[in-house]
Amino acid sequence: MGFVKTKDEIARIRRVLTEPHFVNMEDLQISFLTEPEIVARLLPPPLKPTDKPIVTVMIAHFQSNCVGDYDSGLIMLPARYADIEAAYYLAMIVSTDAALIYGRELEGSPKKLGTAGFVRQGTKMYGWAERHGVKLIEIKADLTEDLGIPETRQTLHAFNIKALQASDGDGLEEDAILTLGGGEFDLTTNRAGKGSIVLRGTPHDPYDELEVKEVLGASYLEGGLIPSMKSIARIPAADFLPYYYGRVDDWSLLNTEDTLASI
Repeated sequence: MGFVKTKDEIARIRRVLTEPHFVNMEDLQISFLTEPEIVARLLPPPLKPTDKPIVTVMIAHFQSNCVGDYDSGLIMLPARYADIEAAYYLAMIVSTDAALIYGRELEGSPKKLGTAGFVRQGTKMYGWAERHGVKLIEIKADLTEDLGIPETRQTLHAFNIKALQASDGDGLEEDAILTLGGGEFDLTTNRAGKGSIVLRGTPHDPYDELEVKEVLGASYLEGGLIPSMKSIARIPAADFLPYYYGRVDDWSLLNTEDTLASI
């Protein structure tokens, strides 16, 4: 249990990282149409837009065998690479450092620390995700339709991108890596209904770049997820750099060097 792990400890850690389980999931989602050119602009190469610019936003709570309990808020864009269509994780807020480190280092998800949650009253739900005192996501939903439990597990596919800053601060250390996540949802609750969403922005989290043109519907899921992950392509560092800097906070706006200069 120290800084240098034993052979047995390494085997134990590898086991949960290669066989992760996310259980007791509660997932509030809403989907909406945006402008096609917005999706095209926000997708990094080599990802391409799909036929319909449908954005999905979710607020969720998970338990797990690898990162404990955490809450999250997630924005997903529809994307295509070669013959694969999947959701691209544009932005993500998580409530714990364990979930953040796991997601960024293993799959390349754009996780940042913040808070998220939801409340329920009958069929009505309200969910939010917040950073630095700003509620970046607010979802309201009335989930009146019980869709029943699917006969088969629901499949998940997602694109993420792993990248590392250069040690001298000038760009990226090396080419970025496009990852493809797969997994199966084992649902125990599956409800649908209508809803509304508000997206706000800050200089660090410009969620309001996504224009909400038409809300398509809301849903609420409970169950578990068994994910898998693999690397599928490399992206030249120079091509991904503008998108990388958009996924992290703007370092140039976090200058406190001169805080005492005016005193």
